[in-house]
Amino acid sequence: MKLEDALKSDAVLPLAKRTALNFMITDTMLSQKFLDFFKQYDISAQQFNVLRILRGQKGKPANLATIQERMIHKNSNTTRLIDKLIKKEFVKRSVCPDNRRKIEIIITQHGLELLNTIDPKLNDLEESIIQPLTTTEAETLNILLEKLRGSQSA
Repeated sequence: MKLEDALKSDAVLPLAKRTALNFMITDTMLSQKFLDFFKQYDISAQQFNVLRILRGQKGKPANLATIQERMIHKNSNTTRLIDKLIKKEFVKRSVCPDNRRKIEIIITQHGLELLNTIDPKLNDLEESIIQPLTTTEAETLNILLEKLRGSQSA
């Protein structure tokens, strides 16, 4: 969809504003797709992110700081997310035996099973999102996005 169609306007916009608006509209559209997708599993994208981080620990517990630094949504309330996942029995929290002030979080078998159910369907959604792009376009888009985030040298 063209930006002008989304905005219902034919105003000529400066390139920087046009680009920013394109990002915001695309972000909103994609966020809604992922929100709808995760809703069927009664979890949020942020909760899913926590589960994937914990699965990546390969059976080793993680503390709140480790989870927080790996989160995609950095402003997430990690403690609240963990509490919700504990209620759903997707993760367990325990006190570290070596340091009683440290709390450790580990994914449960139930959490792993949920991820195994979600993964192929999420892959399909992600494929459908980039389907309009050629492989070269998708690769270029990734390079450009990383460049905008400052991880590429110009």
